Amino acid sequence: MLLSGKKKEDIVIRTPKGIDYHARILEVNRETDAVSCCVEKDGGDDPDITTGIKVYATVRLLPENPGEVLLEGGEGVGRVTEPGLDQPVGAAAINSVPRSMIEKEVREVMEAFAWQGGLSVIISVPGGEELAKKTFNPKLGITGGISILGTSGIVEPMSTQAIKDTIRVELRQKVAQGHTGVAVAPGNYGLDFMRETYDYDLDMAVKCANYIGDTIDMAAELGVEELLLIGHLGKLIKVSGGIMNTHSAVADCRMELMASAVILAGGDRDLAEEILSCTNTAQAYGLIREAGLTEPFMNCVMGRIAEHLNRRANGRLRVECIVYLNEAGLLGKTEGAVPLLEKIKQDKDVGEDRWKRR
Repeated sequence: MLLSGKKKEDIVIRTPKGIDYHARILEVNRETDAVSCCVEKDGGDDPDITTGIKVYATVRLLPENPGEVLLEGGEGVGRVTEPGLDQPVGAAAINSVPRSMIEKEVREVMEAFAWQGGLSVIISVPGGEELAKKTFNPKLGITGGISILGTSGIVEPMSTQAIKDTIRVELRQKVAQGHTGVAVAPGNYGLDFMRETYDYDLDMAVKCANYIGDTIDMAAELGVEELLLIGHLGKLIKVSGGIMNTHSAVADCRMELMASAVILAGGDRDLAEEILSCTNTAQAYGLIREAGLTEPFMNCVMGRIAEHLNRRANGRLRVECIVYLNEAGLLGKTEGAVPLLEKIKQDKDVGEDRWKRR
């Protein structure tokens, strides 16, 4: 609208999931060098307190900044105040995927209208600061509003049964393709780490969300012989305490588990107390690294994780595990994790060929 001078009432964008999203454009306000409008969030079946909110964008001409797209958060969008999150301290809490989606769409329009200058994009959510008080943002160190999140660009069903049904379908398909070993991950967080470190595309893993224990059970029932759990320390530290549903509403004792593992690794009370005051696992791990205790700490954590995973598996299948932090890379792995990952990678092509022949 800013570059064409014409009003738009709907748009279509391609999400990272490959699905087209049709959005109605509301509350258009046009000025000489800026245009603002909003869309209403459709949460689908997701029980999300942000469903129905209006998300605004204000785009302004920056003729003196050729080729630049400057993205910033406005009213109701949170600000990162603690390290270890998707964005650096001081940045607006607009995560990487939404940022790349916004820049991609903006640059396509700039090219279409041969705009040589730059554009400023401000995302705002009136009422977002109040909404954020009902989320985990304050605990995570995000202040002043909600986060703009997403990995696929679309809302996917979040009901417990829907997720478990989806996990079962994915596992069953792997078995049908001839796989005896499967990789499982809570989500795509760590995608770049796995590609760079192990040449493995995390998109290929079965997504278990928070249901690690249920996924092990379903895999065993369906005939999976080996399971490799791949995940971020923030999720899998809970498994070291025997927590098999890692949703924060069920259990959140990440700092307590890290503090106890530090004591067992030779750390002192002061360090344990510092960890207990941290807001996220990356921050806590940074303290452990400064204390020179990463190796004994991770040995303790991985030992506990292996113990609880094998207890849940109860001899029905073999379970291995890889734990990482995006900032620090690989933190720990069980003894057979890497050989199992290599086997899963090799089996992928064989399984796909067999599936096609059927």
